[in-house]
Amino acid sequence: MNMMTKIEPGDYAAVAPDPTKPRRSMVGRVALVAIPAALLATAAIVYSNDAPVVAAPPPPMVTIAQPLVREISEWDEYVGRFEASNSVEVRPRVSGAITGVHFTDGAVVRAGQLLFTIDPRPFAAALAEARAGLASAQSDVALAQANLDRANRLVADDAVSKSDIDQLTARVRAARAALAASEARVRARQLDIEFTRVRAPIGGRISDRRIDAGNLVAAGDTTGTLLTTINALDPIYFAFDASEALFLKTKRAQQSGGRPSPVEVKLQDETDYRRSGRLDFTDNGLDPRSGTVRGRAVLANPDLFLTPGMFGNMRLSSGGSTRALLVPDAAIQTDQARKTVLTVATDGSVSAKAVELGPVLDGLRVVRSGLAPGDRVVISGTQMAMPGTKVQTRAGRIAPAVQLAGAPPGSNATSGGATFSR
Repeated sequence: MNMMTKIEPGDYAAVAPDPTKPRRSMVGRVALVAIPAALLATAAIVYSNDAPVVAAPPPPMVTIAQPLVREISEWDEYVGRFEASNSVEVRPRVSGAITGVHFTDGAVVRAGQLLFTIDPRPFAAALAEARAGLASAQSDVALAQANLDRANRLVADDAVSKSDIDQLTARVRAARAALAASEARVRARQLDIEFTRVRAPIGGRISDRRIDAGNLVAAGDTTGTLLTTINALDPIYFAFDASEALFLKTKRAQQSGGRPSPVEVKLQDETDYRRSGRLDFTDNGLDPRSGTVRGRAVLANPDLFLTPGMFGNMRLSSGGSTRALLVPDAAIQTDQARKTVLTVATDGSVSAKAVELGPVLDGLRVVRSGLAPGDRVVISGTQMAMPGTKVQTRAGRIAPAVQLAGAPPGSNATSGGATFSR
């Protein structure tokens, strides 16, 4: 029976010959082999009957923090264009030759300001003719009235028949009617004289002149010569298309007597919403093809910087201030069709909570439901934490991105559909 002999480092191992094999020379029968101590130690471990004990790794370290609790105002965001609150096409009301242009292209004009002059001489002659006709009509009335009065004095003497009186009375009425027509023609010719001086019907920013002095223009309501256009810019409209949900919300607010929803608008090159206004109009029906409704907001524009046709981003208040919980967007996990957040109990065990999410606000995600203010949320190391396992924790802090970047507290910059309530 073969037995293993413990071999100390530096010793030689003697290998006993097998009795079943033929004897060989002394060199073949005895082999002295020098075995290093490290190899012998390894061999002792490999052939040992006791398995080695391996220490379990420590639980992973994660960073936890309680959700940030803040008062927020949620917004619905839209893209739209600015429109003039009033726009007028300036056309002549009388035909003639332009003799003067009295404005600078693109200037701001006031209501009633003189813009164009049309040659008034033909209309002055027509006015003189109308006044001459008025004088003739006045003379006819005076003569007819005198004849009637004379005949009435002769009625008592039976010198004038009743039919003559009726005829004279009719002549007086006809003369007075002709007088009224002459007076109307005079007023019309006076209006023509007034219309030779084309004035701004509204105040606002004027376009360029489409007709220079010396050209003939034709009168007309919509077919007349276009002289220029004027856009009223203060206030100014912001038009956009919204979903059916906005239409329903606006109708509900009107039924309950609510105030118009406030809006804030920023331009394409602006980072924050500097301009405020209110929603003042929603269309009377939805577009059946897109299911959207046309809406309009009105904003003050005292410096006339906003111009019709410009794009803008608008956010519409979804309601009053609400108390919300916020966590870093990186702490949100996706489990098939639901969103979850990892939380750690006091004993270090990890669990997942299904949550309903809102917009992103300063780098933080609004959690509408599924989370409590006292929950300890994993905000760093989520890849090492698995539900049902235990972890080690260290305290962290949740703060808006603008504050972490050194912006002053209360900054209103957002990247989502909500802002901190002021």
